[in-house]
Amino acid sequence: MYRKQVRRRRAVLVALIVVSLILLSISFSEADNGPLHSIQRGLSAVLSPLEEGASRALKPARDFVNWFDETFDARGDNEALRDEVQQLRAEVADAQSAVGENRQFRKMLKLDPADAALAEYDRVTGRVIGRSPTVWYSEVTIDVGSSSGVAVNDSVVTGDGLVGSISDTTRGSAVVALITDHRSAVSAKLLPDGPDGIVEPEVGDPDDLLLDFIDSNTEVKEDQVLVTAGWSNGRISSAYPYGIEIGRISDATVSGEQTFQQVHVQPFADIRNLDYVQVLTGGPARPGVPG
Repeated sequence: MYRKQVRRRRAVLVALIVVSLILLSISFSEADNGPLHSIQRGLSAVLSPLEEGASRALKPARDFVNWFDETFDARGDNEALRDEVQQLRAEVADAQSAVGENRQFRKMLKLDPADAALAEYDRVTGRVIGRSPTVWYSEVTIDVGSSSGVAVNDSVVTGDGLVGSISDTTRGSAVVALITDHRSAVSAKLLPDGPDGIVEPEVGDPDDLLLDFIDSNTEVKEDQVLVTAGWSNGRISSAYPYGIEIGRISDATVSGEQTFQQVHVQPFADIRNLDYVQVLTGGPARPGVPG
């Protein structure tokens, strides 16, 4: 029974194929106004409204399927764009970081002053790897130490000016006591020809220093440059060699009959945002300064 059905289906399929080939041959060979073309046009006229109605009826379903396809495609595009934005953001951050570091290094290359005194020091470049967690801005840790020739009391600078001095070392790191530390006191000299004073921090504000012991009768002008005094009497010396730029005078006032002026100094070095520093190592001996 099953075999008879299979044979019957095959026979029907073969017959349909033969009929189709015959109709195609006749259709290609007859003229446009032939009977087959006329029948085709008639069926098209009858079925066209049905086809249009079915197309309209199925349009919401097609739109729904297309919406899913477009939504998934858009989600994929969105994720790809998000990844691209993240990558570009990382590249921009790296580029900006490189620009900032390059700017710092260029400044450091210009550290050699006209004064031959600082030219006698070797410079060891270090990166800041730790910062003081308090508002005192008292110290930072750098990634160079005694194995690089860094010693206690060595001066620390950036391409802008004085930062502080080394207070402690290990073989691979060192602690820098900043000039904004509340224990800091730097002997300083106003250019071009004095007077001398002591620079101390304005506690909690790394953008402001105080220049003490300037006589109230001494003329101090805004924007005068302040450098380390570097004095020595043969037995004791100031903590820093002469000529390191500290900052500029931002304000100088005399109140009442006070003996000394209140002089504010804006440091050249950006103490809040130190990334790279240089340690002045070696150099001539400074009497009374261990190191």
